[in-house]
Amino acid sequence: MKIRPVILCGGTGTRLWPNQKKHQAKQFIDFGGWTLMQKALERVKNSIFDYPIISTNSKFLKQVRLALKKSKIKKYKIVLEPVKKNTAPAILASSLIKDIPLTQSIIFFTADHLIEKSSIINKLINKNKHNLDDKNLFIFGIKPTNPSNEYGYFLTKKVKNINKVTKFIEKPKYTKAKKIIKKNGYWNSGMFFLRKDSIINNFKKYQPKTYKSCLASLAKGKYKNNTYYLNKGSFIQSVEKSFDYAIIEKTKQINAIKLDIPWSDLGSWKEISNIYKKNKHKYFKKKNVHYRPWGKYVNLFEGKNFLVKELTVNSKSSISLQKHHHRSEHWLITHGNPKITINKKKFFKKPKESVFIPRGSIHRIENQFKNSVKIIEIQTGYILKETDIVRFRDIYGRHN
Repeated sequence: MKIRPVILCGGTGTRLWPNQKKHQAKQFIDFGGWTLMQKALERVKNSIFDYPIISTNSKFLKQVRLALKKSKIKKYKIVLEPVKKNTAPAILASSLIKDIPLTQSIIFFTADHLIEKSSIINKLINKNKHNLDDKNLFIFGIKPTNPSNEYGYFLTKKVKNINKVTKFIEKPKYTKAKKIIKKNGYWNSGMFFLRKDSIINNFKKYQPKTYKSCLASLAKGKYKNNTYYLNKGSFIQSVEKSFDYAIIEKTKQINAIKLDIPWSDLGSWKEISNIYKKNKHKYFKKKNVHYRPWGKYVNLFEGKNFLVKELTVNSKSSISLQKHHHRSEHWLITHGNPKITINKKKFFKKPKESVFIPRGSIHRIENQFKNSVKIIEIQTGYILKETDIVRFRDIYGRHN
């Protein structure tokens, strides 16, 4: 029996758009001819997988259908949540549909993660599917590239050639994260691998209320155009919890599949900046280079409500002391040691460090050294024009 891929596609991506009522969900953002949702769909176009199930909500139905069409996936099922209840009810409801046999293995991917080297994942999935039973589950761990406090971690021990999870650590502070990595801790990726009967048994045991409500929401729901419309009156009775809190923290039969691959949940503009830095050559166009007295900038990509640039500030040069009425800026330093001003604060930054410039903040970049400073800048806002610059001081005599 093939492995069933379920793509969880209900996240709204609010971390990227603070204080904005209208914003794009992360999985549908066009980053330059590709979206995370499209990459997730491409990932499951492999012979080891059955046709995909997409768990989403009515807000995203049109975008999901469009992504399926672009990826030329004709056979699929969509499970539509009437209200957001976090990942536990989403995982359970999508597993209960009749299209999935009781003992079929299910892999849960999230639509908003960037994963490279999928062939490695597929090989390990295939290798471990024989270790699944009606109670256990596997989580996927990512080998950390740095001591981050943005992810949860777990520790394991070997038991009969299987990595048994011994401890979870939820988003530790930087110093603790360093210690966890030294103990061979892995990031918890939020991807899960288990059989349908294991999902049912675990929910019956640990979340009976959610199990009953999800079962009823399917029974009372409607099915039309490859889509299961869950009944709102029943689904709303589910307990709003993540799968981690609802099941993983309670069951003892948790194993891990460890991955050493490029992975990111693109949960911050710093991570997104790294993607553009890494693939700068793909976005560079000579016509988008603009020269200024302090150096130059090149527009790499303009998306909906965001603009990606690379700034080069020459030695002994600085941009004007300025502010913007309509945009915020996220800076990732890639080269040099700039002196940064934000309102009354002045400080130096090193490569790989980042800075956030809130809308309306008075700011400046100065380069006091011999080497040039390079910065990936992502502007976010509804107006992203050069006219949105209010200059307070400029060594080149420029004024608004």
